[in-house]
Amino acid sequence: MQEPTTTTAARHVLVVEDDPTISDLLRDYLEVEGYATDVCGDGAKAVERIRAGGHDLVLLDLMLPGLDGFDVLRLARGATDAPILVVSARREDIDKIRAFGLGADDYVAKPFSPGELMARVKAHLSKVDRLKSRYAESSEDEARPVVVRGLEVQPQARRVRVHGREVALAQKEFDLLWFLLRNPDRVFSKAELFERCWGVDAIGDTSTVTVHIARIREKIETHPEDAQYIETVWGAGYRFRA
Repeated sequence: MQEPTTTTAARHVLVVEDDPTISDLLRDYLEVEGYATDVCGDGAKAVERIRAGGHDLVLLDLMLPGLDGFDVLRLARGATDAPILVVSARREDIDKIRAFGLGADDYVAKPFSPGELMARVKAHLSKVDRLKSRYAESSEDEARPVVVRGLEVQPQARRVRVHGREVALAQKEFDLLWFLLRNPDRVFSKAELFERCWGVDAIGDTSTVTVHIARIREKIETHPEDAQYIETVWGAGYRFRA
């Protein structure tokens, strides 16, 4: 077996998978790449581990005993900013849309290519590193909390309040909201938002943007069907009302 990659030695990955054959395969590939790996085959225990923190990324199966992967996403997503990659035999678009809507960062269908999955793991962790670097290098003005009509966004703490009530946004939900807030009254297409917030090397679909915008509205708007913050400009995209 080849030597672990030294640049990833400090990273911890949680594998949530109840099939020992698949979890052992994932553990082997992750450890070859230098990742410390924990395995959990139970949905409820997975929620506890994710909430406890300490993991840099989560690989999550959907078909689990007890709580399924959708429940795990719903219960744990607000407690962590770590990327969550769904790895599932469920291939229907409705399952993918639901997973993204609950805060998944990526979706890999079984059977999967281990090499491709490892590439996605590295890509998501690299994006986290770039985000951290970007925020660390932000100027004082860019890092200062912004308040617009009762909506307060604190970029350094990655916290959001609406009229004093704190709301939990998933990592990409926060990134989308912050990007639009920093560029008020400018219309961005779904493709532009996908590129800006997921990255030019992102693997996915621009429909993900629509799902994430809907989730943000559910959390920050009093009446999501009559959005006061993020407006839909039909045929063009979205903009944040200044």
